[in-house]
Amino acid sequence: MYSPRFRPFLCLALALLLSTSARAEEDLKNAKWVPSTAYVVPKETATEGEGYFAIIEGRNGRLYIGTHANAVNSWLVEFDPAMKQMKIVVDAHRAIGKDLKGFGSQAKIHTRNNTGASGRIYFGTKQGYPGKDEKREDYPGGYPMVYDPATGKTKVYPIPVPHEGINSITPDESLGVAYISTCSDGRPGPGENSHFLVLDLKTGKYKNLIDTRHIYGFLVVDHLHRVYHPMLGGDIVRYDPRAPGTEAGSGKIERLKQTIDGKPPTKESNLANPGTGHPINWDITPDGKTLYSLPMSTNQLYVYDLTHQGDVLAGRSLGELVPGAKSVDCRAMCVGPKGTVWAAVTVPHPQVGLLLHLVSYRAGDKKPRDHGPVSVSNPDFTEFTDKKGKPLPFHGGFMKLPSGVTTTKYVILGVCEGRDGYVNIMALHPYSVLRIAPDQLK
Repeated sequence: MYSPRFRPFLCLALALLLSTSARAEEDLKNAKWVPSTAYVVPKETATEGEGYFAIIEGRNGRLYIGTHANAVNSWLVEFDPAMKQMKIVVDAHRAIGKDLKGFGSQAKIHTRNNTGASGRIYFGTKQGYPGKDEKREDYPGGYPMVYDPATGKTKVYPIPVPHEGINSITPDESLGVAYISTCSDGRPGPGENSHFLVLDLKTGKYKNLIDTRHIYGFLVVDHLHRVYHPMLGGDIVRYDPRAPGTEAGSGKIERLKQTIDGKPPTKESNLANPGTGHPINWDITPDGKTLYSLPMSTNQLYVYDLTHQGDVLAGRSLGELVPGAKSVDCRAMCVGPKGTVWAAVTVPHPQVGLLLHLVSYRAGDKKPRDHGPVSVSNPDFTEFTDKKGKPLPFHGGFMKLPSGVTTTKYVILGVCEGRDGYVNIMALHPYSVLRIAPDQLK
């Protein structure tokens, strides 16, 4: 039963709550918003309004986006920014010649898509979520795929590791290979499998280099054709396919230690977590000489110089992404065609949920630049309700603030800068592309 003696405490708590809410609303009212234009991805390709890291620009200036339809299928969608049109270019099940449903389906294109020197788009499929009576062994495994925009044809390679999806695929077409990282999704607890493999693009045969056991590891290829993959516990695996003294095709595997500002990575950095590790965004500059790293839950950007010799990869901290933020979520990071780092970061906010900030960093900057929260300038870009005005399912990822500004309220999955200078962000519910013009980022 309510007791009057608690009234002062309840009144104080209510006053603090109202004060915090008022400050938060005032903060957004005075914010310098970064306007974007939204384009919905074909809804039949993302039936639950979701997607992942899978966005890359092709040599033709079009964007290639992977989708997720749990228990159904996945598709590669081509977005032509000039025509403002999207179309499906790859149906995963049609490409492999199998249309399994449930947990056996190729439900996700989860990879950080990559574009080869030829202009071909490299991506891979991954498992969704098992139902109540389904086993993880019901998923056969993911397929690496290569789509050629010039011909419209898709080449499908065999499953590299049974029951494991494809998390990352990066080509080195000059050597006729692609590098692959798998993921078992063996939740919960340790024991996650993440195999680092070499795929011969001509024969379709694989060479399994090592089980890194690191969840969601991305692959990068440097200026000397060496390939990097994070290892559980903080080490970094480097594979040199042309190492001196090794037989042709054998290569050399090294396990590098890493330092940050001359010391081992701290627990707070999330760069060397035990257990299954921590999701870490990686991308490399166009010249292949600089690696940027951004752990998903760390409000900090790191950089490594890949030209240095030795068995230690020396990194530096570059500063906070969002100044003063105590908690962040960043699953979307890329390095653009001119070497600029872009990160789409969400920060908890009482008026929004998770407020999207766009952050950039250019070599030579003193610290990353928070451009501010991102708004949507065309809030009616798609239907959010049915004919009776009832909200459509999986369409709750956008909201209108009291000030009239529309923004997103969930985590952000992918980001890609095009050669036209536009920054493209993947938002959820419904799965959509937010395009930010370069003149908004000066």
